[in-house]
Amino acid sequence: MSTHQAPPATAATGDPDSAPDARQLRAILIAVSLALMAVVASVSGLNVAQTHLAVEFGASQSTVLWIINSYTLALAALLLPLGALGDRLGRKPMLIAGLGVFGAANVAAGLAPTAEVLLAVRVASGVGAAMIMPITLAVITSTFPAEQRGKAIGVWTGVAGGGGILGMFLSALLVDVANWRWLFVLPVILVAVALAMTLKSVPNSRERAAHPFDTLGALVSAVAVVGLILVLQEGPEHGWTAPLTLLGLVVGLVGAVGFVAWELHRRDAALLDVRLFGERGLAGGSLTLLVVFGVQAGIAVVLFPFFQAVLGWSGLLSTLALMPMAVMMMAASGLAPRLAARIGPRPTMAAGIALAAVGLALMALFVSTDDGYLSILPGLLAMGLGMGLSMTPSTEAITGSLPQEKQGVASALNDVTREFGTALGVALLGALLSAGYRGAIDDRLDGIPRGAADTAREGVANAVEVAPGTGSHAEALLHAAQQSFIQGWQQAMWTGVAVLGALFVHISLRGPKISADPAHATAGGDTGSR
Repeated sequence: MSTHQAPPATAATGDPDSAPDARQLRAILIAVSLALMAVVASVSGLNVAQTHLAVEFGASQSTVLWIINSYTLALAALLLPLGALGDRLGRKPMLIAGLGVFGAANVAAGLAPTAEVLLAVRVASGVGAAMIMPITLAVITSTFPAEQRGKAIGVWTGVAGGGGILGMFLSALLVDVANWRWLFVLPVILVAVALAMTLKSVPNSRERAAHPFDTLGALVSAVAVVGLILVLQEGPEHGWTAPLTLLGLVVGLVGAVGFVAWELHRRDAALLDVRLFGERGLAGGSLTLLVVFGVQAGIAVVLFPFFQAVLGWSGLLSTLALMPMAVMMMAASGLAPRLAARIGPRPTMAAGIALAAVGLALMALFVSTDDGYLSILPGLLAMGLGMGLSMTPSTEAITGSLPQEKQGVASALNDVTREFGTALGVALLGALLSAGYRGAIDDRLDGIPRGAADTAREGVANAVEVAPGTGSHAEALLHAAQQSFIQGWQQAMWTGVAVLGALFVHISLRGPKISADPAHATAGGDTGSR
């Protein structure tokens, strides 16, 4: 049986007079895209100001990381509950409230007098972001006509994928030319414009649910997400056997098992009907986004040390170097709906995954210190094209697998998957890079003073910093660190190729069978039959 054949929404309140015209639809898309851009840019933007935060507040590296990661934790934990509440209470009111909370929190962050205040308002900002992010996609799937929905989702996907890189670039620019506090000006401006356009153009919609809100499921889901994300954030920094990491693992796993058991018990009244993961559309779309966003985030972990420690570039120039991949990704996200309409979502997703794997392979094969950026540019372009082609049909597969009254939940699930993928990619590829570097540099440190050699083993940036103090050994130490980094890079990239290869096989065999037929999308239709 097809468990997602839920009855259509009994009512969606809003303006019943007429469907939005082309001009209003364009305004709606711009409004939700700006809101999404503000949320996505804030995920990575503060990374470029770590040193500035530590100096101004006299904060430890651990405190700085908590300031950065608290936003992601709050965002990921509350996506499902707040997405579901948006379905019930009204998507427009939830979006307006979220923009208000998010904007106020960013103003407060820019004025924060202490690290503790900044940490608190970053949590509040994450709460506001969790109110915004799932609603932006739910507004599209509940407002746009079926024949235009794919293109709109393609724009949304492009912003979600490339917005983080664009936000990081603008953040690095603001830090270089002004002050780290100006980082919060960008999201405030985006929120102000999005709020004005939302009030004017976005129609309200909400679904009258037949069952009470799944409060226990919402709480358990938040606990599970916090625990699992905490493991992926703390593991690489403090060790996989550290008490906090192990506590997060236990809490996350117990919470996840408890959530699944409770949702199976609730069945049709569940916050998220986990039975739907037995169907190809939801399972294939979620798995693809998990892996693709994981690879994208993992690449950033590898690329920044390459640009800064190996090539000697500034943070701004390093971020600018990622823009070709972001531009290609956003362009391919717009192309993907048309391609999926012609050949189907499964071939489109498979082609995108294959291109992403080719991009990683190109970088692994040709990366070198001599050719620098040009040695990896073809791989970056192929990666951007592949990710863009795979993300849009994956998102459509997820939203098309849940009925109209669950679009906030569908959007939240899409977002949670991205957050988990990002955290997992950073943890996995970052660990592989570090392990490969340490394994390669040990054999290259003969003759290097012991203290400098121990420092160099910690990472390529450490080696670059300590090299000038080693006198005649400086050039040899730099060469050893750079070549060892390249070996670690290649190990991480080939692992990514293997993961994408396995995903390619799975999607080719078990991906969505038919195209996202407008007659089915977001109405409980089967976009991913068994």
